[in-house]
Amino acid sequence: MGKTGIAAVDAAVVWSVAVVAIVGLVGLVGRGILRAVRGVVRAATRVDQIADDWAGTPARPGVPERPGVMERLGGIEDRTTSIDDRITSIDARLTSVEHELHPNSGTSLRDAVDRVDVALNGSPPPPP
Repeated sequence: MGKTGIAAVDAAVVWSVAVVAIVGLVGLVGRGILRAVRGVVRAATRVDQIADDWAGTPARPGVPERPGVMERLGGIEDRTTSIDDRITSIDARLTSVEHELHPNSGTSLRDAVDRVDVALNGSPPPPP
């Protein structure tokens, strides 16, 4: 680098270059730190959202209550128990209907139809 011969100008140029280099370095480092801080803030926000989903949130003005995971699972278990009860009831009714569709002790609907058929046609129906 050449010298101008004026010490004050030479010193000003050196200091100007040093200041620009320092400002540029601080800018690059600051930008990296800013990106890191943004990443940490995003991760913290996601963790906070997961915690809210897990624990639920109380109602506030204009926003209804959101139940947490455990409360929702309890509701699912309650509905499953109700469904199990309904399936048991339907199974009992289906067993009763199946009993009526097959020949058995003579009291089923099928036995009655077979008796009517024999009475009308005179011959027993072929076995199933």
